[in-house]
Amino acid sequence: MSLTRRQANLLGFGACAAAFGFALFSQYVLGFAPCHLCIFQRVEVAALGVVFLAAALHDPRAAFARVYSVLIALVAIGTAITAGRHVWIQMQPPGSVPGCGADLDFMLEVLPLMQVVIKVFQAGGECAKVDWTLLGLSMPGWVLLFAVGAGAWGVWFNWRAARA
Repeated sequence: MSLTRRQANLLGFGACAAAFGFALFSQYVLGFAPCHLCIFQRVEVAALGVVFLAAALHDPRAAFARVYSVLIALVAIGTAITAGRHVWIQMQPPGSVPGCGADLDFMLEVLPLMQVVIKVFQAGGECAKVDWTLLGLSMPGWVLLFAVGAGAWGVWFNWRAARA
């Protein structure tokens, strides 16, 4: 039995919802405080879920399915870049990366948005702390794998189905 494009996009949305739910669970139940890069990854995973949901609800034919394929690819690549940066920061020797600095809410109040984005991507400090691992990978490592896998899933099902 093969999946329809709508079913595949609904599964992609469900996977994003589950990943976002685990991030909230890890914060509010397990007590792990998210850093700036963690917050960005959450926003990107949520955005990926929104694109999957839109593709499932719209369920377009032919060429427009490729538009969803490209949107999924772009959001997944952005998520992978953020998670990859976070993994890189975690792999650096202690003290070799500068501290994250001010709280994200404070920065958003006093700095222009682009400066906040630049500052967050230059993060270090608590961003380098590994609170949780599974099979040797930290949470950002799993987000990186998730972004690549979900992106490939979405591109495959939406691009392939556009040919039919």
